[in-house]
Amino acid sequence: MTDQPYTADPPELRRSLSVLDGVAVAASSTAATTSIGIGLGVTAGVVGLHLPAIMLLAFLPVLGIAGAYSRLNRVEPNAGNGYVWVGRSLNPWLGFLVGWVNIVATVAFLAYTTAVTGSAMLQLAGEAGVHRIGSLALDPGSTAQTTAVGIVVLVAVTLTAVTGIRTAARLQTGLLVFEYVVLLGFCGYGIVTGPHAFSLSWFDPFAIPSATALAQGMLLSVFCYWGFEAAFSVNEEVRDPRDASRAGLITLVTMLGLFLLGSVAFQRVLSEKELAGHGAEGLAFFGDRLAAQPWAALPLVALMFSAVASLQAGVIPTARGMFAMSRDRTLGPVWSRVSARYGTPAAGTLLIGALAAVVAGLALVIPRLADMIMATVNAVGIVVALSYALTALAAAARFRSLLREDWRQGVRAVVLPALSALALLGLGGYLGWSFYTSTDHFEVSADNGWFLLTTPLAMIASGFVAAGWAKYVRRSPYFRTGEGTDADAPQLLTTSN
Repeated sequence: MTDQPYTADPPELRRSLSVLDGVAVAASSTAATTSIGIGLGVTAGVVGLHLPAIMLLAFLPVLGIAGAYSRLNRVEPNAGNGYVWVGRSLNPWLGFLVGWVNIVATVAFLAYTTAVTGSAMLQLAGEAGVHRIGSLALDPGSTAQTTAVGIVVLVAVTLTAVTGIRTAARLQTGLLVFEYVVLLGFCGYGIVTGPHAFSLSWFDPFAIPSATALAQGMLLSVFCYWGFEAAFSVNEEVRDPRDASRAGLITLVTMLGLFLLGSVAFQRVLSEKELAGHGAEGLAFFGDRLAAQPWAALPLVALMFSAVASLQAGVIPTARGMFAMSRDRTLGPVWSRVSARYGTPAAGTLLIGALAAVVAGLALVIPRLADMIMATVNAVGIVVALSYALTALAAAARFRSLLREDWRQGVRAVVLPALSALALLGLGGYLGWSFYTSTDHFEVSADNGWFLLTTPLAMIASGFVAAGWAKYVRRSPYFRTGEGTDADAPQLLTTSN
């Protein structure tokens, strides 16, 4: 592989994606099957039998965030999206922080998904009657075993991502079709035949046990929706940047429908204790309740496909975000090297996969997979909420003149993103305070509040340290807004619709 060297005028990524390809990348990154199979159980452990309510409630601020992404993307399509938009509209330090926390959150997510993939494969092995390899008893709940198997898959999908988004999108489209057919079939059957009576209280957010449960459930649900913006990370490789906006919004609305379908189906089939108590094995348990083998294994196969696709979809937008940061010299030149053969940031893609594998290995300090999932999801939920909020505030700042020129456009472009941002910041702050006051000691445990608070704070603090290095050591022009290597972008029109 021959890489083109870093220059101030970087080579263009190849524009070859359609809106359907963008949907495939974004939908795979959001990973509906993984979110339903695992995220619903984790969230039910917090909000009880009110999953439809919390999914609907969380959708509202995320929809405001999606509108901000879409509008910003129309005036400035950029692989760095939030990193560029926040840096120009608010402050370069905050812009860098958005780029950085998205990187560390995705690496943490890839480490978590690596273990989930391994768990799904070990569960499938068990369904096939393979319970031991030599003297080793296979345990899909073991972080060590699931991580070892998952890393093998991570290596394979990273290599596939290197060859180009078009190839990856085609693979993900095939996986998504299978996932959704299985998901719709089993969830539809569960809604019709489930033994537990349907209740409108499932949709009542006021019945959620406490304010802390509401805040934590909201951020866990935001985590489930996280990934729709992957469509905006590949907008320099789509034929028309507007396709990225369409792909992101289509993905988000599709996820809402799937999450509502899945949450109602799970609550019709499983009791609250069953729903919250099976962690990474929740979807397999759901399938076993509805069908006999081998049909019961289909949801588990769908979960495995979803995890594999989300691994690849996580690698792709992160490498492109780091590509944009490297163009501004806030990160090293290796991240902006574009493969002459594939037209992708190949070196950065490989490094992201390697970093995720290392973090997956570090996660072995939490021996139970269920605890590792809970800790990761909580941490990522908080930092993703911060990233979304800052991007929405950037949109509100950039388009604020619309409030004087066209109040209807101003409400959509300024007021709704600002309200969504304030909602997410308020939820994150309240949840952080709840974690802080919930205990008086630190322990590496998924039920220790100080640990759950320290993890996202460390992610955020590391962003300011990295920003300081970029500004004072690398002397990146990015910190003089508009003077970075991305300064050749078209002049922005604040009145653009």
